[in-house]
Amino acid sequence: MKILTVIIVICGSPLAALAQDSLPAGAATNAVVISTEFINQLAEEARTNNPSLRAAHSRASAASLNAAGVRSWEDPMATFGGSVFSSRGFAPEQQGDLAYGVEQKLPLWGRPELNRRVAETEVSTRRAEADLRLEEVRRDIAKGLLATALAGRVVEIGEQDLAWLDVAAKTVENKYRAGQAILADTLQIQNELAERKDKLLTDRHLLAHEHFNLNRLLNRDGGSPWPALRLPSVGPAVPLSQKLLTLALQNEPRLKVMEQEIKQAQAAAELTRKSHLPDVSLGVEGRQYSGDGGFREGDFTLRLSLPWFNGDNYRKDYQRDKEKQKSAEQERDDQVLTVREELHHLSVGIEASRREALLYTGEINTRATQVLTSRVADWETGRGMFRDVLDARRALLESEMISARAIAEQNEMLAELLLWTGLDSIEALAPLADEPAIIHEHENR
Repeated sequence: MKILTVIIVICGSPLAALAQDSLPAGAATNAVVISTEFINQLAEEARTNNPSLRAAHSRASAASLNAAGVRSWEDPMATFGGSVFSSRGFAPEQQGDLAYGVEQKLPLWGRPELNRRVAETEVSTRRAEADLRLEEVRRDIAKGLLATALAGRVVEIGEQDLAWLDVAAKTVENKYRAGQAILADTLQIQNELAERKDKLLTDRHLLAHEHFNLNRLLNRDGGSPWPALRLPSVGPAVPLSQKLLTLALQNEPRLKVMEQEIKQAQAAAELTRKSHLPDVSLGVEGRQYSGDGGFREGDFTLRLSLPWFNGDNYRKDYQRDKEKQKSAEQERDDQVLTVREELHHLSVGIEASRREALLYTGEINTRATQVLTSRVADWETGRGMFRDVLDARRALLESEMISARAIAEQNEMLAELLLWTGLDSIEALAPLADEPAIIHEHENR
């Protein structure tokens, strides 16, 4: 908007009217400012529509059903058979020629409870993974909204610049016909106008792609329309404080998943440790004679496996599962270090983007506007070259672009910080802005 303001102020009423006609209609009135409430609303839509979230929910449901289906008693085994006798043996009517029985494996050594514990830890792991995926999708939605708002701002700046160039081209052509401008200025402004039209078309295509990406996250039709989005205000600077670090180590979703994976590995190792104990089964068997159906004899059996011959193999199985547990613990420890490093990186980036956004939104944009105003005035009075006007215009465009990108980048990093801390809104980060930094670079932020 500042670019149009400059040309309106400097170039008089006819040119001002042309510039005013080039203003994008309704660009700001219908825009939706990106807010926590808007992000949460879309996250709830994604919870039911996003395929990856539905898949994570299905895995958690499957694990719950698996845990509920763990059996304390295994199915009994029934046996049926018959005997064939020779003339030299017992008579079938004496011993019976039909055999039947049932055998039941006994739930000893606490194995059913251990199986149930393994299944329950898997449920906790799958639920933690589903929570992690939900937070990742929430972050992706926030970043997608910010990227869309930035792309919309780029298009808006391009439309304003196109209006400026269109008015400037008419002004230069009129001055050239009046003998007050040279041909090079006319050709140069025509080139600038053609380049801007082509660049604006590309920017509009990029904005359409950002809309397509948002629709993909929400599993909407790719061509579903979106309202104009406006970037939020500059967010707070969040230093790397002890409170921030403690909060992240307690709530970081990936750490929660890894803690559940450690518990699952512990339960699996304990179950494997019991595998060297014998399987014990109790059986009952009866025999009767087929001729008269009379009962002849019954047997009671106690069967057990002999695992001692493979004792070394069982020990190796247990050592294998303990190594898996150790691997899960080491990955958790590495994630703790990653959390520390990422928090430091985000705190530095958030503060730098905040300073850049405030700098370019304030004094640099103001000075760039003043420079363009001065260059236009000099050119109008014949004291300056039109090339200087174009250079000043590019500088103002660049400052507005940098300002918008800095705001978007800072809010993207704040959205990333929310994922690492387990918080649900940027407003929840505000109290952390006043915490003392544990890294000296942030003490004088």
